[in-house]
Amino acid sequence: MSEVKPLFERLAKVKVLVIGDVMLDRYLRGQVDRISPEAPVPVVQLNSMENRLGGAANVALNIQALGAKPILCSMVGPDEHGETIRELLPRMGIANNYLITSTSRPTTVKTRIIADHQHLANLWRGFGKSWTNAKFTSSSFRITTWASSPVP
Repeated sequence: MSEVKPLFERLAKVKVLVIGDVMLDRYLRGQVDRISPEAPVPVVQLNSMENRLGGAANVALNIQALGAKPILCSMVGPDEHGETIRELLPRMGIANNYLITSTSRPTTVKTRIIADHQHLANLWRGFGKSWTNAKFTSSSFRITTWASSPVP
């Protein structure tokens, strides 16, 4: 145990650059009372919806949980899901300064439908499309500047 404590103390001085696809992990929870008359599928009565940070944003959260300082660089689309990610990041203690908005595709969203503790379906949006027309020059400079600054 004595060997682990110094490791975590050193992690507090480390910055980790995370570059990747951020996504919104959305959980729709409810219960099933009947089967649809239109098709043999359950009808879910929605009780709650929860949004979480996913993809590269979840990696940044895990790095932060270890005590290091994550620097997240990614893209979102110009949509409500991208805005949700922008709002969630600072609430979780991660800067959203290097989150670039691109009109080339929508924000990645993975929606899970869960009813009666059973995972029924996943709905994916934005997967498989590449980011194009992105402007990295000024953001790359800002990331380099921030990454080389001392950890607050």
